[in-house]
Amino acid sequence: MEIGSFTFLSPEDFSFNNNYNSDFSWFLDMETGFNRNTKKRGRKDFEESLVSEKSGFGDILSSILMLDEEAKQEQYQWVTNSDQDSAFFQANYKGNVQEMNGYFENQFSEMNQLDNSSNKRARKSGSPAAAATVSAGSDNVGPSQSGSGSGQQRRLWVKDRSKDWWTKCNHPDFPDEEFKRAFRMSKATFNMVCEELEPAVTKKNTMLRDAIPVRQRVAVCIWRLATGEPLRMVSKRFGLGISTCHKLVLEVCAAIKTVLMPKFVQWPDEHKMKSIKQAFESASGIPNVGGSMYTTHVPIIAPKVSVAAYFNKKHTERNQKNSYSITLQGVVDQAGAFTDLCIGWPGSMSDDQILEKSAFHQRATRGHLKDVCVVGNKGYPLMDWVLVPYSHQNLTWAQHAFNEKIGEIEKVAKEAFARLKGRWSCLQKRTEVKLQELPVVLGACCVLHNICEMRNEVMAPELKFELFDDEVIPDNNIRSMASGQARDHIAHNLLHHGLGGRGTSSTAFL
Repeated sequence: MEIGSFTFLSPEDFSFNNNYNSDFSWFLDMETGFNRNTKKRGRKDFEESLVSEKSGFGDILSSILMLDEEAKQEQYQWVTNSDQDSAFFQANYKGNVQEMNGYFENQFSEMNQLDNSSNKRARKSGSPAAAATVSAGSDNVGPSQSGSGSGQQRRLWVKDRSKDWWTKCNHPDFPDEEFKRAFRMSKATFNMVCEELEPAVTKKNTMLRDAIPVRQRVAVCIWRLATGEPLRMVSKRFGLGISTCHKLVLEVCAAIKTVLMPKFVQWPDEHKMKSIKQAFESASGIPNVGGSMYTTHVPIIAPKVSVAAYFNKKHTERNQKNSYSITLQGVVDQAGAFTDLCIGWPGSMSDDQILEKSAFHQRATRGHLKDVCVVGNKGYPLMDWVLVPYSHQNLTWAQHAFNEKIGEIEKVAKEAFARLKGRWSCLQKRTEVKLQELPVVLGACCVLHNICEMRNEVMAPELKFELFDDEVIPDNNIRSMASGQARDHIAHNLLHHGLGGRGTSSTAFL
């Protein structure tokens, strides 16, 4: 309802001088009216009537003056009463405004007290779902009420999820074997990962809810990578929203890539490279081997763009259904730990094409691999710094001996990739992660693989995985004559120094 203003007349608007002038003009008009008919008479008749009525004119004038005085007093009284009414109305209006302001202030204070008490109860209970908000990644499936400043009830939706499974796993008395079965690593290794990632993944508490602890954040990511279970199962295990779990997996994987990859995945320095070369040479007799190289394919859902580029012909023929993949190329040391990675090229590319696109190829062609070569399978070309087995028919004894020995080095990389996919089951099947986010997840799996290998985390036998990546021999499998001559020289030495041939026992690279 709108409240309008009303303008009252002021006493100045009723000036006695102005009223007197108006009354006097009214008196003149009345006098003119009394004398208007006398103009029809002659001048003589007018003078006679004026003399005869002179005695009564004084009485009429006195009566008019009395009436005029009474009218002035009535007007003054009316103005006075109007001023009193205006003052009364204004006082009444101010009183109503003050009363309404006091009422609304009381209502606001009561609502604020109610909100504060609700927040305090939510903090004491330790349940973020009891607060007057919903986390950004939670599913909204349950009603709740909270007060609002307008005095109306605001409906919010929260879901009460059980965290019993994670609470049990996080308990100090939880058996280490069961923990390792769930997270593919021991408690000690898990604690080390949490300590390393704590500065990068810690979030601050807010007034609306408490932040998810670091251990729970890391556990969500590792369990998802280890089991490959869908996000709805991750949500059920840890009592968090599905979108929240997806966000945590990506955040922790990004932190692993940023914080842990520079520490645990790096090309060996000169001292470490010397020990790697000695280990490979003592086991195979082949000198200057600084790593074993392999390329595997990770299945993906058919992308919306560039579908043909990710189409995997070999896997499609084997599985009898359309298969799409991205590639993961890696170089490992004698213990099976990654020293170089190239992730994300489309699955339609061959091994030699991926190698040419990699940063490792660029470093090698610039001369950074001095007196070092890496061993690959038949899918790679023979180059000055890449050593591969003979791929033609009718091999000589020396060539056959060379293939046997170099096959032992190839096996190191292939077994490392088999443990990688066996330990982190998310790499075995198509994942829900978007294509542009998948390289970060694959990189995190490789980093965690290195941590487990360096800390001697033995993988359970039931997790063993068999690789099915096909070798496609490149058209130009010998890129330089010098590399061919060097391979022949190595094969000749292996045969004539008794380091090769059939029945030669293999030595473990540990």
